[in-house]
Amino acid sequence: MPESPKNLRVNPVHPAPHIIHKAGKILTDNGIVIFPAQCLYGMAANALNPVAVEKVFQIKQRSADNPVLILIKTPKILPSLVKQIPDPARQLMNRFWPGKLTLIFEAADHISPRLTAGTGKIGVRLPGHPVARALVNALDFPITGTSANISGDPGCTRTQDLAPAIMSQADLILDAGLLQGGKGSSIVDVTVSPPIVLRQGAVSSLALFNTIQ
Repeated sequence: MPESPKNLRVNPVHPAPHIIHKAGKILTDNGIVIFPAQCLYGMAANALNPVAVEKVFQIKQRSADNPVLILIKTPKILPSLVKQIPDPARQLMNRFWPGKLTLIFEAADHISPRLTAGTGKIGVRLPGHPVARALVNALDFPITGTSANISGDPGCTRTQDLAPAIMSQADLILDAGLLQGGKGSSIVDVTVSPPIVLRQGAVSSLALFNTIQ
């Protein structure tokens, strides 16, 4: 995609600080940023601001019964986002974070029901992609980690494949080139004992179970 004030090329390994700063300011102002989440491009918004979260649902045309996971910069902020952190969750975080593992926790009361889809549970991940890591590290709040696509459509590994509606409504697009695609994150519900693997993705069920035994 040609570079413009709205579409910025970003080094996928060493993103320029001024680009991350610009993206961070947009997110702080409740804007929408398209960024390389890991395998696919993601849609970032301030996960703690209802106005920003609502923009994500409107742009994606996402139904209210579909939750949205959040990305954090450090596990240290988890106590402000979830009700408890069970021991198996700590074991999984220690081994697989940052990386392709999403953990489902009981959401703190202040977390938007839009993010939890009314379930009271929230998906959380510590991103591994250098651009995503730089982005969350520059912010004092978690961001949404949903894919940058219209709900029901395939995710995008290139910014030029983004739906026109997403390109036009996003405030900034960080173009890191072609992403690897492949398996998404594995999802584990740690609100139950023993934890349940809801989706086997990049991390195998065997590796997950061996970690918490």
